[in-house]
Amino acid sequence: MIDLTKPWPLGLDSRRWPLFCLAVVLGVALLAQIDIWASQSTIAWPDLWRAPFFFITDYGLSDWVLIPSLAIFILALVAGRLLKDLPGLAAREVATLSGFVFLGVGVPGLMANLIKRLIGRGRPTEYDVSGAFSFQNVINDWSFQSFPSGHTTTAIALAFVIGFLWPRLFLLFLAIGIVVSFSRVPIGMHYPSDVFGGLVVGMLGAYLVRNIFARRGWLFETLPDGRIVARPFSAIPRLFQRASE
Repeated sequence: MIDLTKPWPLGLDSRRWPLFCLAVVLGVALLAQIDIWASQSTIAWPDLWRAPFFFITDYGLSDWVLIPSLAIFILALVAGRLLKDLPGLAAREVATLSGFVFLGVGVPGLMANLIKRLIGRGRPTEYDVSGAFSFQNVINDWSFQSFPSGHTTTAIALAFVIGFLWPRLFLLFLAIGIVVSFSRVPIGMHYPSDVFGGLVVGMLGAYLVRNIFARRGWLFETLPDGRIVARPFSAIPRLFQRASE
């Protein structure tokens, strides 16, 4: 299991980053060899087989995470400034938590969208006209924004965001994220190499946001041995306890 308390995943440090980047490039290159076969084969599955993937794939949309978390952040921030004592402290904790969820999912998503536009790879829907390796760099539309997969980025980033806060839930959300990622191929939206790219961007983006928060002492703290862990909430449990009395 991934140790979510490490500063970066997969044992990455200053010495291993070049090797990791090389491994990512090789991974994309290798998966590109099966892109056409995997895409065309799964798109040709019977509708009954593909139907569940159409159902679950929308989990990878970012709106259902970003809009509520941003709304909660704004409301909690205002409440934190207006309320005093314990309610005010609890509101500020909620604001920090929702802000982390928003940025932890939103920043990787923004990174993926920027890369999509820069690379401009044609989606499987363009295969019959342009092939699997056609590109319209920078100036493009939806049909040429295939790499990396945005839905995969969102689903994987959310899994790590949840894992950083509540480690026991990580494997569940990661499993859901992987299924969502896989769904992008049979529904004809992405190639396997796009999915792999989204997985990398979602994972690293979530770690980046977590590390920035830890550096500022927001929601996380860095232990003497270098591990990063979530700070326990103090005001929120006390407020619930008071309300139940």
